[in-house]
Amino acid sequence: MNQIDSLVEQASNEWLPIIMSYGTQLVYALIVLAIGWWVVNKVTAAITSVLSKKNNDVTLIGFISSLLTVLLRVLLIISVAGMVGVQTTSFIAIIGAAGLAIGMALQGSLGNFAGGVLILFLRPFSKGDWIEAQGQAGTVESIQIFHTVLRTGDNKKIILPNGALSNGAIVNVSAMPTRQIYLNIGIDYAADVKQARQIMLELASQEPRILTDTAPVVHLANLGESSVDLSFRFWVNNADYWAVFFAMQEKVKEAFDQAGIEIPFPQRTVHMKSV
Repeated sequence: MNQIDSLVEQASNEWLPIIMSYGTQLVYALIVLAIGWWVVNKVTAAITSVLSKKNNDVTLIGFISSLLTVLLRVLLIISVAGMVGVQTTSFIAIIGAAGLAIGMALQGSLGNFAGGVLILFLRPFSKGDWIEAQGQAGTVESIQIFHTVLRTGDNKKIILPNGALSNGAIVNVSAMPTRQIYLNIGIDYAADVKQARQIMLELASQEPRILTDTAPVVHLANLGESSVDLSFRFWVNNADYWAVFFAMQEKVKEAFDQAGIEIPFPQRTVHMKSV
């Protein structure tokens, strides 16, 4: 028993000062960890709230919030580990090397993610807009983490990577409340241009969906090989664009038929010379 008591006393003399020395640092580190954890939660909640006001895509907002939370908590744990005497230099170097390797392996995906973040903040388009980009056109169904989903007029689903989308040209057809319709209609060279113009303008005055803030106009746009080309231009609300576009083409055709104005098709006159 005397030998055991002696070993216990010796261990106490050796370890008690170490425990007392590091115990205080450990308590401070736990306090910092608790407070830091609370601060991280508050910061990420505030950022999530700001993002929610700027964008309705829950998936993208949740991903950004989760990624930010993980990064802040990792930095907090590294800082707390340094407070208790853990050498964090090698640990940080390992994390950096791992991050570089992952970044190289996922270069394309990270580019798409960065593009999604740019779209989120710059807002070149929103859900429900009709856009033209990357040779495709459709209504924006959703802006997701790595790609944007479009729906075409014939109900096809198009998936565009956000990296290419954010770096290319985007035509947002829905951005403005009104649009101008161009109807280019050819008439026969023998037809009366003034009569054709008058018919078009009368049709425009009878269509209630055509806006009157800017008066419709008809210009002689081109003298083609087989026709005199007239450009019929007028403004409509964005939502009425296609309905008015198709309706006015049909009305012009019917009115020209009644007035005896021909809409010619490409043709050539061939003269045969007898030998």
